[in-house]
Amino acid sequence: MFKAILLSQTEDKKTRAELIDLDESRLPDRDVTVDVAYSTLNYKDALAITGRGAVVRSWPLVPGIDLAGTVSASRSADWKAGDRVVVTGWGLGENHWGGLAQKARLDAGWLLRIPAPFDARSAMTIATAGFTAALCVMALQRHGCKPGDGEVLVTGAAGGVGSIAVALLGGMGHRVVASTGRPHEAEYLKSLGATRIVDRNELSQPGKPLQKELWAGAVDTVGSHTLANVCAQTRFFGAVAACGLAGGGDLPTTVMPFILRGVTLYGINSVLVPNAERAKAWALMAQHLDAKKLDAMTVEIGLSEAIGYAPKLIDGQVRGRTVVDVRR
Repeated sequence: MFKAILLSQTEDKKTRAELIDLDESRLPDRDVTVDVAYSTLNYKDALAITGRGAVVRSWPLVPGIDLAGTVSASRSADWKAGDRVVVTGWGLGENHWGGLAQKARLDAGWLLRIPAPFDARSAMTIATAGFTAALCVMALQRHGCKPGDGEVLVTGAAGGVGSIAVALLGGMGHRVVASTGRPHEAEYLKSLGATRIVDRNELSQPGKPLQKELWAGAVDTVGSHTLANVCAQTRFFGAVAACGLAGGGDLPTTVMPFILRGVTLYGINSVLVPNAERAKAWALMAQHLDAKKLDAMTVEIGLSEAIGYAPKLIDGQVRGRTVVDVRR
């Protein structure tokens, strides 16, 4: 038996979230069984647990889009008992049983070895949020955005993706500007690597389609008017990597930034990225992320606390990353 959060639907289509004991026979029929040590609580996980978003595609379901732990059994030649692994994306917590449990059974192709210097806990401080941030930074790199080119903006900077984007860009030598609606987090963001703070209200209202050129590049986790304004403020031939919709899924903009300034908008999806690209992203983070900064952005809770904690995350009451110790 093992403990897991299980989501089910009531007769009136409401979501029921319970921490229960499950038998291993309930696990999916897949090649690799993992003893999970840590998972995370992401915005998507919180939507699934509370039923506030249409995240879950298959019922019943164990939520959790991330996990890290140790292989306990394997039918795949690629993995053996004792291997330390991390899994993010691939539809975990949406279509497939995920990481908010003490055990998981997974496709062999979903696993990556935890790269040095990370362990299971720090891998979950990073997890999908950090991996997404790294993919955004890699898109800016490929575009040619280099340290010294000018300020790089990160929106939603006090959130999980934003915090790691600030730390990663700062660690690479960029001048990072952090946009947040939580002014009390200014010192936290500066400790991660931000050089100055912008109030999110300066970006969240409708603005002109072309504005003063400010940013050499940007990472946007917010969407809607914020992303429209970021594009309107990006310099000639600059780039914006968009990965989130915390402020809405709409994009009320015009073609002007793109055809008059040559701005490039990169869309970032972290779910179905090939493993070779995943390895590059983790290598970039291993090189440029400071372990102390990772610790500073991390709150740890137990699996028994995750259901009650989920609404706080949706309501913007949580900064940085939430790591879940599934053993308690």
